Amino acid sequence: MRVLALLSSILLLGGPTSASAQLARGTLRVCADPNNLPFSNQRREGFENKLAELIAAELHVRVRYTWWAQRRGYVRNTLRAGKCDALMGVPTGLDPVLVTRPYYRSTYTFVTRRSTPPIASFDDPALRRLRVGVQIVGDGEASSPPVAALTRRGIVENVTGYMILGDYRRPNPPSHIVRAVADGEVDVGIVWGPLAGYFAKQSPVPLRVDPVSPEIDLPYLPFVFDIAIGVRRGESAFRDRLDGVLRRRRRDIDRLLASYGVPRADTPAVASTRTP
Repeated sequence: MRVLALLSSILLLGGPTSASAQLARGTLRVCADPNNLPFSNQRREGFENKLAELIAAELHVRVRYTWWAQRRGYVRNTLRAGKCDALMGVPTGLDPVLVTRPYYRSTYTFVTRRSTPPIASFDDPALRRLRVGVQIVGDGEASSPPVAALTRRGIVENVTGYMILGDYRRPNPPSHIVRAVADGEVDVGIVWGPLAGYFAKQSPVPLRVDPVSPEIDLPYLPFVFDIAIGVRRGESAFRDRLDGVLRRRRRDIDRLLASYGVPRADTPAVASTRTP
């Protein structure tokens, strides 16, 4: 998932700019990727774009974006550089930033064609014979939780990796793994929930999206994560204002996420510094 890619770009933050002062000037400054649906794009079509607009309307300010691809140096060149004040879609265990209350909890999923039997869990014997697609980050395949879960079960030879970041020259770079399932390139894709739900809805081939099981692969490999908004450390007053909006607009946010097909994990997630 793109949050794992985000973590790989994070350095220690410093040189904070007052987000509260920016709000007083009528601006909510947001970091966003211009080509990363369903989260964000430059046409403001992602659910994180819509969430930013909702928050801005509640605070009676306007949104101003810093557009930057979520590659190495993303946080250094945006939040740390003082070009923006809010980073949407970060896991609650992300230490280098101060986070709000979570506004959703999601899970990794198994994506399959509806014409084929569903996959029940990482222990499903079918995973040993099916062609499996999995999201990876760079050359370090073990950097994603699904790869670690498959590897510990000896499921390796029938696995194909798909870059989380994708081919940035094309629209919707992370969608390749879901298209691979629809096209029959692989039989099952193991995909971060928001990506899976959104692109499965767009697919001309009927797809099934099921949460992975178990939620935590013992001894400690979680697949369910709480997602929040990140701000600079020291900006607790700003964080508290965002928290207030997230509380007040809970139902609207739930409807927004549902409209994008975001799978929701209903059981409590385990706090973790690991990310999707």
